[in-house]
Amino acid sequence: MTTTAGRHEAFIRTDRVRRYYTLARHEVRAVDGVTLSIASGEFLAITGASGSGKSTLLNLLAGLDTPTSGHIDVEGKRLDEVSRRDLAAYRACRVGVVFQSFNLLAHHTALRNVELALYFNDTPRRERRRLAAEALERVGLAERLDHRPPDLSGGEQQRVAIARALVKRPDVVFADEPTGNLDQENSAVILDALRGLNREGITVVIVTHDVETASRLTGRVLRMRYGRIESEGA
Repeated sequence: MTTTAGRHEAFIRTDRVRRYYTLARHEVRAVDGVTLSIASGEFLAITGASGSGKSTLLNLLAGLDTPTSGHIDVEGKRLDEVSRRDLAAYRACRVGVVFQSFNLLAHHTALRNVELALYFNDTPRRERRRLAAEALERVGLAERLDHRPPDLSGGEQQRVAIARALVKRPDVVFADEPTGNLDQENSAVILDALRGLNREGITVVIVTHDVETASRLTGRVLRMRYGRIESEGA
């Protein structure tokens, strides 16, 4: 199924992307021939049941995984053809990722966790600390800079993860079930933060099982089933 990006210029395109792997001698078709286009500045949600392939697709778009076949283009440059160095630069400079499990280092402070996102894009040390502090202040954690993840609530940890994603000033933020482990109040805070990023022109792509939230939050919703895009709606 081919989808269109709408009114803005396409930022990311995929062409018949597949990601297969073997599990216990069985072939798993996690992503099975997905063709889509994501506009620059779009807020897109990808929904589907567990095992539908939505998180695998997100990892492919973010450059965290490589396709078995098919193409992924970012502004005309194919991710499947670039060098490892260029792919690392794409992840380090242009992409921010928010994981459901937060993926924070428990022995580092919130400030240090965010600062680490700038280690691989040549940001000077003093500038790293300044930008990390600003990002945490932006998500309402100015008073938590020196707190470590075990001393933070789930909602606060997810806000640290968002600060870590946005501190690089990325072109696109990918969020995998960003509210999956949170209560309703904290979920609202996280979704407001993502909306705020999108209003600033950052492309946002979220994966969620919550179709109702996705429909209310974003401009476009893709529904996946068995590794394929089953339907598309606004």
